[in-house]
This record gives sequence, C-alpha cells and structure tokens, in this order.
Amino acid sequence: MCVVGLGLIGGSLMRAAKAAGRAVFGYNRSVEGVEAARFDGFDATTNLDEALTRAAQSGALIVLAVPMPALAQMLRHIRATAPECPLTDVTSVKGAVLTEVDKAGLLDRFVGGHPMTGTAHSGWTAGDERLFHNTPWVVSVDDHVDPTVWAAVMQLALDCGAFVVPARSDEHDVAAATISHLPHLLAEALAATAGEVPLAFALAAGSFRDGTRVAGTAPDLVRAMCEANASQLVPVLDKALRRLVDARNQLAKHHPVAELVEAGHAARIRYDSFSRPQIVATVLGEDGWRDELAAAGRAGGVIRSALPTLDSRG
Repeated sequence: MCVVGLGLIGGSLMRAAKAAGRAVFGYNRSVEGVEAARFDGFDATTNLDEALTRAAQSGALIVLAVPMPALAQMLRHIRATAPECPLTDVTSVKGAVLTEVDKAGLLDRFVGGHPMTGTAHSGWTAGDERLFHNTPWVVSVDDHVDPTVWAAVMQLALDCGAFVVPARSDEHDVAAATISHLPHLLAEALAATAGEVPLAFALAAGSFRDGTRVAGTAPDLVRAMCEANASQLVPVLDKALRRLVDARNQLAKHHPVAELVEAGHAARIRYDSFSRPQIVATVLGEDGWRDELAAAGRAGGVIRSALPTLDSRG
C-alpha cells in the first residue's frame, strides 16, 4: 500500500496499516514529515516519482491523503506513472473527488473513501494508529466501482479497526455537510463571537470547550472541506440559520424557544440510541450489490467483517 500524504489521517493510516501487518510505504512533500516518519521506523520518501513507480511495480493500493486543492495535480502524476493501481482517498468530500478522478481518466480503478474521524491537530506527529478504531469509514458504492477494488478498500478500513459504511458519493456529501462541515462553521462562529466578549474566556468551561473543539483545526483544512462541498453545505447551513433566526425572534419577543430546544434534544436522544445493524448477506459483484449496499448503509447498516466476493464464492 502506498500512502500519498502523511499528515494526521495519512500518517495515522500508515501506522494502523503497519500495525495490522500490511506492507506500507508513503510519500510526503514535507522533508520534516518524512524525516519524522523515518525516525519512527516507517518507509517514507519526498520523491513522488519514486513512490509511484514503486506502487506501479508492486500493484499497490494507492491512498490519496492530500488536501483537496492538491488533488488534481496528484492525480495527473498517478495517471502518468501508476495508472493501473487500485486507488482510493480519505477526503471529506466525495463528489468533488469523483469529478477530479474522472477528469484524470482513473475512474475505473477508483473507490472513494472517508474515515469519519480526526482531531484538531495536524502533521505526522499528530498521527495515532488507533485513530480509526471503532469509527465509521465510508466506502463509496457509486455505479462505476469495481467489486475487487471495493473489497480491497473495505479490507483496508477493517484492518485499521474501523467499521465500513457503504454510501453513494452524493448522499455522503449531504450527510457530511450536516454532521461535519456545518459543525465546523458553527464552532468557528461560536469561538469568534466569544472572542469579542472580554469576560467570556475567563468563564468558559465544558459547553464552550466541546462546542468549539473543531475550531482548533487548521483553517486551511476547514476551508478546503467546506468550500469543496459548498453546493451541499449551503442548503444545510440555510436550515440551521432559519432555526437560529426563529429562536432569535422568539427571544426578542420574550417568547419561549421551546421548539428549537426540544427538537434538538429529541434528535440527540435518537442519535444516542441509533442502532448499527451488521451487513452480512451481500456478495460483492452479484447483480445489484451496489444498490443493496447503498440501501443498507442508508438504513444505518455497517460492515464489521469482510464480505465475500463473487469470485470467492466460486
């Protein structure tokens, strides 16, 4: 496996894959990041051509762990050097990635991925081999995906300790806008608002800390994920703003804000008790397998052990 980009997610992925016994090597643009990875005993290089040539020669699964703005250029390098390698990514948007992969002519070997985890820290030193443990890892089931490549990406996620959530790219992006990108914007707004009140930080405790945790994420990463998913994020943001404006208007009239508070409380209770039934019956490659997995994922189903492929069933 070849990991391209050794920041928080790529670096954690490299650690988790090695801990699972997988042969893994990686590329990073930063000399400091590569030196740190090598110091920790990992196989890393700053030479992209060297890494991709090695991937092509070994048929390695290439994992793109670079920011969205760098993706198009990286795909051009892969197209020139390792076009036959299976390919996945760990980007927090899927539709925009799918478009870039299609432009690069690499769609037939690509299966999108998104580990739904992270911290507010970045860089190789922030990595943790247990970052993915018992967390959702979306693996895209778009109409083009090859079952063999899908199985490889599924197995990677499982090896890293995650459980797999199958989803179509467009549905992923709507959901990610709601539970990831919107919270980032709300956290930024909350932190910025509190920063204008002199006494606020002196009084801040748990609710402020929890509500603003992701505001500690590197601004470039937040911008990249929100801007790349703008078409899905804007309608979600509009819904949240309408709820806040309604609450504001109620308070201005000295009326209760029960509607927002009770709806939010009820939704949180539903989340706390949300079940994740295990997907076990689907055979990858059988007629309708993509639709079957997408429907199961939509209903909350997850994969915790590898599904069989049509070839493995004979």
